[in-house]
Amino acid sequence: MEKKTIEKGLLEAWSIKSSSKWTAENPARGQCGVTALVIHDHLGGEIAKTTIEGSWHFYNIIDGARQDFTVSQFGSLPDYEDRPSTRDEAIADTNEEQYKSLKEAFQRVFRT
Repeated sequence: MEKKTIEKGLLEAWSIKSSSKWTAENPARGQCGVTALVIHDHLGGEIAKTTIEGSWHFYNIIDGARQDFTVSQFGSLPDYEDRPSTRDEAIADTNEEQYKSLKEAFQRVFRT
């Protein structure tokens, strides 16, 4: 699955149910932890994190390449630290209901 296809699908899958910070103007806002988990479910790889304004930002490392599907929430590119993270840390950034919501929406969009 190509990155552009995933990005387009995530725009369809993200909602207020997957992040309380979601807005139509900035749909990626607050979606980093939950998105890193769902991408990890489907594409494997590693979950990584970087500090941004005192909070963790989560994303994926797939086949050695950084894949940050929620970077559009920021006005500029983060200064990536690529610190190793875990599913437990990413789920602490979200909750089970938001994770379930995005996972189901992602599966509907991609029919996986």
